[in-house]
Amino acid sequence: MTTHTVDATQELAAFLRTRRESLHPDELGLPSRRQARRTPGLRREEVAELAGISIDYIVRLEQGRGLRPSADVLEALARALRLAPGERAYLFGLAQQRPRTTDKPATTAAPSLVRLVTDLSPLPAMLMNHRYDILAWNDEMADVLLDFGTLPLSQRNAMWLCLMHPRIREIYTDRERVVREGIAHLRAAWAAHPEDQALTDLITEFMAGNEEFARLWAERDINANGRGHKVLRHPDAGEFTLHFEVLMPLQDPDQRLLIYRPADEESRAALERLCAWG
Repeated sequence: MTTHTVDATQELAAFLRTRRESLHPDELGLPSRRQARRTPGLRREEVAELAGISIDYIVRLEQGRGLRPSADVLEALARALRLAPGERAYLFGLAQQRPRTTDKPATTAAPSLVRLVTDLSPLPAMLMNHRYDILAWNDEMADVLLDFGTLPLSQRNAMWLCLMHPRIREIYTDRERVVREGIAHLRAAWAAHPEDQALTDLITEFMAGNEEFARLWAERDINANGRGHKVLRHPDAGEFTLHFEVLMPLQDPDQRLLIYRPADEESRAALERLCAWG
């Protein structure tokens, strides 16, 4: 059995050709040409004109001649070829470049994700953006941690709560590990979103105002866990253990869906009692 590896240069060339050939000049408002078209879709010179790139460069890219286009060139090609978000990400991945993020991070959850969080009951669940801002939660998560709706928007942030809120500061038995993993996530998000001034400001605030955060941030740990367990010491239900899973919606990859599940029958019983009281 032969295993074929991806030749990124040739795949980039083929991808650009197929996307160019799938477009029609009428769709882009280009003037009609009298002479018959030998190939379907746009001509290379039309893509070059739309992208502001030389025809020779387009030719060399489509022939797979070993070029590594810059992020600016890729962005221009993505616009010219009307690439969908997933296609744009694929183009940047083939060229080993990082796409620039221009969209502002979500500060509200899409209605479908809000419904999903609710439908996950009786499992505690909540949705966060890459800054750890809490966008949606169900009643069970409010019972386990606290009712985020009673907090001002500036405090609806999982890292802020873990560092600053007296109840959340005491609820995790292995609090330093929880904080360490949260900081690892924030560091990765900070590197991936250098344009997010709100995230930079949040980290600056933590660095200046919280010695624990500053100490752990300086370790530059980026090993964030998307699966594991947390032992909680709840003021009403006592101590119990929850497995957690962090999922990323395909349509909203900068958001995180956190789901808790009881780790054993004792924890399940404690969670059921807690939610019944809530």
